Amino acid sequence: MIQLLYTRSHHLSSAAIRLATWGDFSHVAQIDGQTVIESVFRDGVREASLDSAITRASRWAIVEYHHDNPAAMIAAIRSQIGKPYDKTGALGLGLHRNWQEDDAWWCSELIPWGAQQGNDPWFRSDAIHRITPQHLWMRHGRIVSSD
Repeated sequence: MIQLLYTRSHHLSSAAIRLATWGDFSHVAQIDGQTVIESVFRDGVREASLDSAITRASRWAIVEYHHDNPAAMIAAIRSQIGKPYDKTGALGLGLHRNWQEDDAWWCSELIPWGAQQGNDPWFRSDAIHRITPQHLWMRHGRIVSSD
């Protein structure tokens, strides 16, 4: 099993993402123990404490999902720490254009890419760069904690 942290904030960008994706959450991060691995606009892919990620959120939920090889999934996602945020890809998503960068990530494309790298794909390969937090939220998972 793996756990994902879904969050939203009071920032205008969070509201815009939720509006565009018809979702309750604007961000998703991979939980690894007491840390999260996430991709954020200013820092790209980084590791942060789970407590700080929850504190920054105006609303949050932790959801548990099945994955055949959680260690491989987390290792793949962790291997991307230091990569930049995919700003052009995120803009292209909103404009229905394929502007994804091969070596950059936004939060909700990093997670299914990691699942695929762990040999238990959650989505088709050609769809990974169009996955939003709402798409991940709609997968069958068990909410284990929320505000």
